[in-house]
Amino acid sequence: MQLSDLKNSNAVVVGLGLTGQACARFLVEQGAKVTAMDRSADVGVLTGVTLLSGDFDADVLCAADLVILSPGVNPLLPAIQAALQSGTKVMGDVELFAQFNTLPVIAITGSNGKSTVTCLVTEILNQGGIKAQMGGNIGTPVLELLESDAEVLVLELSSFQLETLDSLKPECATILNVCEDHLDRHIVLNAYIAAKQRVYQHASICVANRDDVQTWPKDYQPKYSFGLSQSPVGLSWDESNRCILDDGEPLVYEQECGIQGLHNVLNMQAAICCVKSFNIAKDAIRTALHNFKGLAHRFELINSTDKVRWINDSKATNIGATIAAIESLKDRQGGKLILIAGGDGKNANFTELQPILLEAVDLLITLGKDGQEIASLKPGSIEVNTLQEAVEFAHNIVESGDIVLLSPACASLDMFDNYQHRGDVFKRAVQQVVS
Repeated sequence: MQLSDLKNSNAVVVGLGLTGQACARFLVEQGAKVTAMDRSADVGVLTGVTLLSGDFDADVLCAADLVILSPGVNPLLPAIQAALQSGTKVMGDVELFAQFNTLPVIAITGSNGKSTVTCLVTEILNQGGIKAQMGGNIGTPVLELLESDAEVLVLELSSFQLETLDSLKPECATILNVCEDHLDRHIVLNAYIAAKQRVYQHASICVANRDDVQTWPKDYQPKYSFGLSQSPVGLSWDESNRCILDDGEPLVYEQECGIQGLHNVLNMQAAICCVKSFNIAKDAIRTALHNFKGLAHRFELINSTDKVRWINDSKATNIGATIAAIESLKDRQGGKLILIAGGDGKNANFTELQPILLEAVDLLITLGKDGQEIASLKPGSIEVNTLQEAVEFAHNIVESGDIVLLSPACASLDMFDNYQHRGDVFKRAVQQVVS
């Protein structure tokens, strides 16, 4: 497709969130006749865009030259399926971007750690003298990157964005890990994995998690792998010296890095592996890892008053993320671990959480839509109605050396605007009880 093909075309954008609005703006700028559909009438109307609110109109979709789906819109909806069957081109924002992009791309997906690795890769490239800009599921919408003056684009991609993707040709692509997530959308795990695997379909280099076979491409290459297991090639981990190894040689020690814990060791390994083909100097890699202090709401230490650590891991919206957070605290020296969890589990099977809850968590406090189901996994669990109540309960029982971890294993939308809102509520509640 050429940009000129969009001029005077009849384009429909389905879903007017941030991504949908970016799509609509791009299409208007190219001279398309743009209609936008959204369930709600209470959305911003862009100049030059006709808004249709309420149920999606199959007739309008079938008559379009091009339909762009926002990531939150399920392509299996009957109206979308009708458009596909009529021959209408239906794609997501990343596929539209891919048809016009000319810059090298590093594409990053996975159940957990995507944002951290995307930021780290961008930091390492910039530190190494290669101008990089990130976007996609984090930061700048991909279509706005078409005018970037960067030398490399680093994209975080969700399974929703990947399931409509065909044309992207990344210089490097990775799946960091796979665990049950978004089964309210994908229904079965294999469909979720298949969506993730699409990131590899035209990639020059595929970076995989050596210890998670579900992340492996068809042509798995150990030299482009990372993991905690031993390996003479790729990125690996020296547990005794707490050191990341590159092809068996020490590269950086954990104590020198701005983020720590085994889940972050994997994130750092993945980021290093993703930039291998760019020949970044090792000193630049070490500097970037030292300077990077992590993301808000991702295993974020927010208070350690009276030697009690309060950790905000609100971005842990699935079981795998919560397990990783708990695992990273298992080697703590004494003190209880109090976990606050719960929310909308997105049809996940929570039994996978039970072993680590029984082994490593001293007290479980739950809330939200699926809080009761999570509480049933551990005897003596406490169920509460609000996050404020959970924080107050924890504050009343903690002692010096204890850790209180918010790591919900669930989405937030049953009680909050998003995971950021949930994390902010937690931080405010902690500040109130410790002040």
